[in-house]
Formats: sequence, structure tokens, C-alpha cells
Amino acid sequence: MKSWLSMAFQTIKVFVIFTGCTILFYYGIMWLNEEYQDYHRYDEPQGAAVKVSASGTDEDASLLDRLILFYLNGE
Repeated sequence: MKSWLSMAFQTIKVFVIFTGCTILFYYGIMWLNEEYQDYHRYDEPQGAAVKVSASGTDEDASLLDRLILFYLNGE
């Protein structure tokens, strides 16, 4: 009988710890969601930002130049 009570107590203890950790994790995720909900990732950069890529095309590049660039970049 004592072994059964000990096993039941251990099972309840594991269940309470698991439930507590699950609730803590859930509210942590909810807090992170609320924290970053109004974060605008696609706004224009502020300060001395430099544009990385050009939207124009290179008209004077030949097919051979493009092929060499393709092999050099490993694409």
C-alpha cells in the first residue's frame, strides 16, 4: 500500500511540474508575441544606411562575363 501511495505521489508531482512548466512556457511565448507585435521590420532604415543591391541591369555585360560571374559565385 505504501508503494502505491508513493508512486501516486510521484505521478502527481510530475504532473504538477509539467503543467507548471507548460503554463510558464505558454505565457512566455505570449509575452514575446505581444512585445514584437508592433515591431515594423520593413520600415525604411534610419541614419547613414547604404543600399546593397542595384535595381538596374548591366547592359554592357556579355554572355561570357555573366557565365564567368556565375561560376565564380558558385550559384
